[in-house]
Amino acid sequence: MTKSRPAGFGAYIAVTAAYWAFMLTDGALRMLVLLHFHTLGFSPVQLAYLFLLYEFMGMVTNLCAGWIAKRFGLTSTLYAGLILQIGALWALTQLDPAWSVGASVIFVMAVQGVSGVAKDLAKMSSKSAVKLLAPSGDGALFRWVAVLTGSKNAVKGLGFLLGAALLGLIGFEASLWAMMAALGVILVAVAVAMPPGLPRGAKGAKFRDIFSTASSVNRLSAARLFLFGARDTWFVVGVPIYFYAVLSDGTAEGNREAFFVIGVFMALWIILYGAVQAAAPRILKAKERGLASMTGAARVWVGALALIPAILALAVWAAGVPADWLTAFLIGGLLSFGVVFAVNSSLHSYLILAFTTAERVTMDVGFYYMSNAAGRLLGTLLSGVSYQIGGLPLCLAAAAAMAAASWLCARRLA
Repeated sequence: MTKSRPAGFGAYIAVTAAYWAFMLTDGALRMLVLLHFHTLGFSPVQLAYLFLLYEFMGMVTNLCAGWIAKRFGLTSTLYAGLILQIGALWALTQLDPAWSVGASVIFVMAVQGVSGVAKDLAKMSSKSAVKLLAPSGDGALFRWVAVLTGSKNAVKGLGFLLGAALLGLIGFEASLWAMMAALGVILVAVAVAMPPGLPRGAKGAKFRDIFSTASSVNRLSAARLFLFGARDTWFVVGVPIYFYAVLSDGTAEGNREAFFVIGVFMALWIILYGAVQAAAPRILKAKERGLASMTGAARVWVGALALIPAILALAVWAAGVPADWLTAFLIGGLLSFGVVFAVNSSLHSYLILAFTTAERVTMDVGFYYMSNAAGRLLGTLLSGVSYQIGGLPLCLAAAAAMAAASWLCARRLA
């Protein structure tokens, strides 16, 4: 006798499909922008600037998105995210190569800001839907959120590879048009096929309710800020540009090969991260543990995370110059970071839904992901600045400091 699917499963699948489509283009767009403008001569700090408004608008969006979803419904915010991403892709096709570097930076920052709004509308809608649609008991909430989050990151990893490949094969503008077309098809398909199951808006929702009064939510949000700051401090600018410097010989063919290798590494890192996130309930034996035990696990895993970039920073600093063994050691260390980071991230994604209530879920998830975006903003800025000042060793050392700060916040979780 087959086991019946829980109520809301169809809506969960539709939400997941829409989120997958969005994150595929989000990952591809990040690699397109980073590598395209690096080849145009942008410095590490200028490259970081391109993503700052993206992360800042993610903060603003998450702060407001919980109230917007409560007021207008989760399907409305999900569709709005997809539509805005299509608009951002179109806007980038209008970039004029004749513009000055300053004008190009400002324009791309503004477009990336729109993309940041789009990304976090889609993310908040999808993550909040899991709380409302998942069946109760037997660890189902952790499993459902782990599958959504893990699969999303696997898809985003494919997006990194897709973006690097498209840039090398068909160029910047043609890549944008291709992604626009694909996202438009997905938007129409999901809008037509979306089953009932998600709540509609509530006119009585008040904006002041977005701020959480629960200490557990606030402390977890602070830990999340520094956790994602620790990743993006090396991930956004530092390591990709380091690998480009090591791998490219300055020729067109050498550039294409470097693009491909960087894209493959970034894709594999994100895919591994997503796979471990999806497996986190099994890794942690979540079905056998209560909320208090899982909260304690969050403290242990982030403490382990802080050690990895610290060791890598010492290795790079001691080596002095790039070498084959150092590149291999870095790749192995960063993949290890990805495994431990994924368990931390999955734990946090479960804990925020466990700490909140059905009545406050969009508000608390929005506030929590505002902290997530703040961490990415801080990490993005530190990635460019630390790499330009002290190269990869300082970049990795800053990441270790951010992870240590996350551990300090996690220590106070009840």
